[in-house]
Amino acid sequence: MSLRHALLGLLSERPASGYDLLKLFETSLANVWPATQSQIYTELTKLAGAGLITVTAEGPRGRKEYALTEQGMAELRHWLTETAPQRNTRSDILLRVFFLGVLTPGQARAYLTELVEMSAQGEESLRRLAESVDWDDDNLSTYGRIVLEYGLRFNAMRRDWAEWAAGQIT
Repeated sequence: MSLRHALLGLLSERPASGYDLLKLFETSLANVWPATQSQIYTELTKLAGAGLITVTAEGPRGRKEYALTEQGMAELRHWLTETAPQRNTRSDILLRVFFLGVLTPGQARAYLTELVEMSAQGEESLRRLAESVDWDDDNLSTYGRIVLEYGLRFNAMRRDWAEWAAGQIT
C-alpha cells in the first residue's frame, strides 16, 4: 500500500482538505498506514499533478479542498483489484524474539512481558478510538470498523502469544 492509494481511498468517499485528510489519518489509518502532515501535503501535490485529484475549492490561508477525479477512481480500483498486496515479511519484534537466546531467561521473559503490555496498550488505544469516532453509515465507517476490529484482534492475539511464549522460556 502507498500513501497515494490511502489518500485516493479517503477522497473516494467525499472531498476533503489536507487538514481534513490529516485528521482522518489520525483517527482511522494511523494504525494501518501512518503519515505525517508534510507527507500528506507532498503527496496531494503529486496526485493533483498526475490528474488523479483536483482542487475543487480554495479558502483562506491557502486551504484547498480536493476531490477524486475519474482517473483517480480508476487508479484506486486498479490498485484494489489488479495489484497483489505486498506481504509484509519484516518484523522487528519477531526478529528480536528469534535471538532472545543470547539474553538471560529473565531478560527474554522481560522482553516478552513488555510485548504483552505493548499489545494490551494497543488494544486499549483502539477501543478508545472506536468509542471516540462518530461512526456513520458510509463506506469509510463500515470498512473502518472492519479494519479496527482487525487491529483489536491482532493486539489480543499478540498479547496471548507473548504470554504463552514467556511461559516457554526456562
